[in-house]
Amino acid sequence: MRLPGERAGASRIAGDPAQVFRQNKALPMTQDIIIRAQGRAGRITLNRPRALNALGHDMCLAIDAALQQWRDDPDVALVIIDAAGDRAFCAGGDIQEMYDTGTQGDYSYGRRFWADEYRMNARIARFPKPYVALMQGFTMGGGVGVGCHGSHRIVGDSSQLAMPECGIGLVPDVGGSLLLARAPGHLGEYLALTAERMNADDAIHTGFADVYVPESMWPDLAAELSETGDPGVITKYASAPPTGTLRGAQDEIDRLFAAPTLAGIWAAVSTADSALAQKAAKAISRNSPLSMAVTLQMLHNLRERNADIVEALTQEYRFTARSMEHGDFLEGIRAAIIDKDRNPHWRHSAPDAVNPNDAAALLAPLGDMELDLQGE
Repeated sequence: MRLPGERAGASRIAGDPAQVFRQNKALPMTQDIIIRAQGRAGRITLNRPRALNALGHDMCLAIDAALQQWRDDPDVALVIIDAAGDRAFCAGGDIQEMYDTGTQGDYSYGRRFWADEYRMNARIARFPKPYVALMQGFTMGGGVGVGCHGSHRIVGDSSQLAMPECGIGLVPDVGGSLLLARAPGHLGEYLALTAERMNADDAIHTGFADVYVPESMWPDLAAELSETGDPGVITKYASAPPTGTLRGAQDEIDRLFAAPTLAGIWAAVSTADSALAQKAAKAISRNSPLSMAVTLQMLHNLRERNADIVEALTQEYRFTARSMEHGDFLEGIRAAIIDKDRNPHWRHSAPDAVNPNDAAALLAPLGDMELDLQGE
């Protein structure tokens, strides 16, 4: 069995959370992440297809370790990250242990996971060599973090990108808040508050992706990238994607999501009678009001400061570090993942019931706990 983009006879190199090896080392296909050198490329494959390639803590550490080694390795001209299976590139983070420890009053594991994940996200965004992501199927949450900050972000026919965090009492994180803040018009607010899924064309329009390549061509593309180390070869595989929905809906979205507050947006979508507004209102009514209010404040802050990835991740961590103790995260996970009753009991009763001070408190500096990414 070969990994995505590998031809017969290609070497496979293992990666573990502690260190990355360049020597040829056989590795069982059951390992969660496979890291190896192939030609001129450093190759990373997420290998949990049955779990939709959910990103675990050890996987974050392995990716970060590989990037640190490959940054100064003259034999590695570029990095390719892809994933096993057809259903997902990466549908998010593995949050079971966060829930298990958080419900026991131990918030340290979750904070450590997020801190290490965000350091990896920052390293990807600032990586000095080409970083090519092949994102099929579900690419959400943590998948956005490992795929959408690279220099060459490729989507295909099955790609579905989204930031659904407000539905579980979190906020768009892993640097996703920065992508949302930079999206055209008020698409950032719309995508964050509704968790609407983007196809290839939508993802390119919003700035989450760069180019569409039919997925049937991905193995040949990955092989040629590995052989040449030249990301310029992507252009000969690229073509126009099937039309999405966001370009045509831009004007209406900009009108409905123009208000600076969650209460204002809620008033607009809940009183409009278009199909888009009704769908948006239904989505917003299910989400954590506190998470949505914080998300809007995050986007406003990033735009006002013309922020970079470090500022975005630092701000996100201020919320996530507090999310289990002072936010809706544990309740959101209980309702969506653990009990699956889809009936979360949020801290606030409605989108227009959040005091602005509640949101501001969750974004206040953390003092000694502040996330330091300047040296990453």
